[in-house]
Amino acid sequence: MNPVAQAWAYTLARVAGLAALGVLLGLMLGSVIAGLLVMLSIALTWQLFNLYRLDYWLRARNLREPPNAGGIWGQVITQVVRLHRRKRFHKQRLLDVFRELRHSTAAMPDGVIVLNANNEIVWFNRMAMRLLSLRRRVDIGLRISNLVRDPRFVQFLDKADFSAPLEVPHANRDGLALSFQVVPYGRQQRLLLVRDVSRQVALESMRKDFVANASHELRSPLTVITGYLETLVQDTDIDPMLQGPLGEMRRQSDRMNAIVRDLLELSRLDAGDAEAAYDTIDVAGLLAMLNKDVTARPRHPQVLLSIESPAGLLGDEAEVHSVFANLVENAVKYTPDDGQVSIRWWVDAQGEAHLSVTDTGMGIPAEHIPRLTERFYRVDAGRARTTGGTGLGLAIVKHALEHHGARLHIESEEGVGSTFSCYFPARRVWQGGRQSTIDAAR
Repeated sequence: MNPVAQAWAYTLARVAGLAALGVLLGLMLGSVIAGLLVMLSIALTWQLFNLYRLDYWLRARNLREPPNAGGIWGQVITQVVRLHRRKRFHKQRLLDVFRELRHSTAAMPDGVIVLNANNEIVWFNRMAMRLLSLRRRVDIGLRISNLVRDPRFVQFLDKADFSAPLEVPHANRDGLALSFQVVPYGRQQRLLLVRDVSRQVALESMRKDFVANASHELRSPLTVITGYLETLVQDTDIDPMLQGPLGEMRRQSDRMNAIVRDLLELSRLDAGDAEAAYDTIDVAGLLAMLNKDVTARPRHPQVLLSIESPAGLLGDEAEVHSVFANLVENAVKYTPDDGQVSIRWWVDAQGEAHLSVTDTGMGIPAEHIPRLTERFYRVDAGRARTTGGTGLGLAIVKHALEHHGARLHIESEEGVGSTFSCYFPARRVWQGGRQSTIDAAR
């Protein structure tokens, strides 16, 4: 028989014994009911006494020994003791895990802050305390935006788009730049990772300054060299044997000038504000002008211009012109004369504007597409040099689109052609375009 069955048998036997004693006592007193009532009172008093002992022990079970009781009361106390030991064991395990977590996060080189659904601080490690000057007894429970007072950081949290980290300079410490990355988890909780990126920001600034300064310094001597080469090429007294080398030198100097020009454009985009201006841009007129420039060339593929919306854009006209011109120029450059280039402009149902440039050129292998917007990256270096490309056009397109909150999407298939698409957010769409301009473009 198992212990529980034995305990119940013991308890029932005790009840039966008390009932028998009650009957005997009742016979002696001349009233069986009176005898049973006396025994029932004794049994009830005993049960209340056991309940009192159990309650007394439960109130301070860590300091007292469990009461010694038989029957079902003993089984209840045994079960409580087992549950208490199990709870204490799991509690100790959780404490050990939490201590290990605290020690590991304290050793991390990045700051870690746990935020609740209201962006209030729940916990942070030592590195976060050092980077953001947090105080454990004061700042727990405060909103993180009250401690990191940067409009860009507040907008970053409110926007809730955590696909990319945010880099901002420290408000009170010169030369310190911080990167914030948010990882949502659990029930609307967030893990805020804070990293010191001062060295990376300084190196990036040095790189940008070097490119800008080197480009400016190269511009003057290249202008002089190009001028002399133009003079020599046009000089009829030059030995005909030198005409070929001089022509090649002139082409290479023109290519160098194009590279310097694109580098200066990239430097300007890097040094500009994070967001472009909101000037009105007549997209239909801009595309009509680009179409006219292409069709005016002696040799060119067929160009189909489709403008399906009168909407324009709100942005920096020079940057938008650079984006559209680079995409159209690339499509024309890598499409044979018997091919076709399609330019399409439209606005979708969500109010976002789109420009797509599709060509029937040789296409791009899939493994090269993710790296096309890198500076000086070439799918085929020989082909790029033959066509006069600098390797910076798509990098300029990417940076200019980022200034407008837009993005570039590339689709290509070898032997079929490529499609370069720009997606502009609804806030950049200007509904004041002129229908007459569209008709002229058509």
